[in-house]
Amino acid sequence: MTGNFVDLWLIMHNTPDILALAHKQILMQDQLVLLQEREQQIPGSVNYTINRYNRNPQWNIEDTGMLVYHFAKNKTGENYLELRFCVSGNVYCRKKDTECDRCQFSASKSCLERVDSLDVVSFKFSPAHLSQFVKPRKGNAVLTDDILNFKHSSSFTRILPLCGKTRMVLEGVLNHTFSDSLENIYINAQTQMLLLYSLDCMLGEKEIDVVNCKFLSNELDKEKIVKAREILLEHIGEPITIKELSRKVAINECYLKKGFKELFGTTIFDFYQSQRMEHAKYLLYEKGLSVTEVSMMLGYSSISHFSTAFKKHTGLKPCELLFR
Repeated sequence: MTGNFVDLWLIMHNTPDILALAHKQILMQDQLVLLQEREQQIPGSVNYTINRYNRNPQWNIEDTGMLVYHFAKNKTGENYLELRFCVSGNVYCRKKDTECDRCQFSASKSCLERVDSLDVVSFKFSPAHLSQFVKPRKGNAVLTDDILNFKHSSSFTRILPLCGKTRMVLEGVLNHTFSDSLENIYINAQTQMLLLYSLDCMLGEKEIDVVNCKFLSNELDKEKIVKAREILLEHIGEPITIKELSRKVAINECYLKKGFKELFGTTIFDFYQSQRMEHAKYLLYEKGLSVTEVSMMLGYSSISHFSTAFKKHTGLKPCELLFR
């Protein structure tokens, strides 16, 4: 770690409340009208909570992001990295489940079902989950590796600016129309993007869309890489080769691999495998499916191949997750 590391962080013993920071004062519980809440807690995975409140027009809310690094010396099981966000300006439709679309994109401000919302979200990453993003390096480790590996020996909190790309991902998480398994696949993928953008903001790097691959300066080529990511998510249970993927998005295989790594910070294979294994956790833990059923659903030729891949990714055998 560099000597001026402390200068980069806002260090606190007690993590501040994200809502109080955004509002510049504490909101009492009776002032908050809960519109919607979602929660998912899976051992060894990213756990998230989403709370949507009715926003009082008199509140002066500033969109706020926060990264919390919690380090417990001699208690590694209590370590975690958490992203918290408080954003306003979204619209919640109380008839969303009945296909009311008058509120979409604030198209009808006179709609009686339209409610301005205040959204408070949290994504908590376990050490086991984060370990997949750290690759062996020669020489000195970069700062992000120290954080993702929990090598920094004290807890800290960092207030994050919300860049355009972070806002776009949050918008997708809050307003998507997926449900059940598709929702799980979608949110798992989006949380990785939030982590990538948040670490980039925290370190004060150049804008994330300033890329080294010259061909990605062409928006059409960049859209093809993004589309490839979407196709991978759609094929969680149907393995697809890079050659097939490149044909579907009409881009050279080499450009596809380089562009994917540049845009998303991971290889196509590692991204695909991580999404499959995270979805496997959901199917085993939340849905209660058997190892055999999950193996078949994810397109594995044998249970042993699936079990090996699962243990490599999570450190656990599939059956061990069921006893947590």
